Amino acid sequence: MLSLGSNLGDRAAHLRSALARLGPAIVAVSPVFQTPPWGPVEQDDFLNIIAIASDDDADADDWLLRAQACEQAAGRVREVRWGPRTLDVDIVTVVDGGRPVRSDDPVLTLPHPRAFERAFVLVPWLALDPGASLPGHGSVADLVGHLDPLERDGVRLREDVQL
Repeated sequence: MLSLGSNLGDRAAHLRSALARLGPAIVAVSPVFQTPPWGPVEQDDFLNIIAIASDDDADADDWLLRAQACEQAAGRVREVRWGPRTLDVDIVTVVDGGRPVRSDDPVLTLPHPRAFERAFVLVPWLALDPGASLPGHGSVADLVGHLDPLERDGVRLREDVQL
């Protein structure tokens, strides 16, 4: 499961481009949500989506390479941590053989170590899959319910943005 976001340039076009690059591996995509930026850097709001992807031939490292290729194609520059970006693709979970992959590797920690506390991941995920569960943390619906209401309510559905 992937979390995609953009807050520079044509945000919707960056998301569309990433989905096109991932191609037939994309199984389902959440509605588009507008979210305030996370972190201490002043910047514009993000457009965020969740995408469920599947490829029996891909492992976690393959998904990392695909995510990085999408970011590079969008001109992603990593100058400031939590700074503005054309495209951010995070791998939230990977399932292999029906089981969630767990990894403590600092290059790719799975499941994503902060997904359980981020409204911009959880709210779109819940919209896409109300029965979803984040390995090691429980149901996405429960996690959304435990978010700070200000953070949760800051994630706004953008029905006017179609991908």
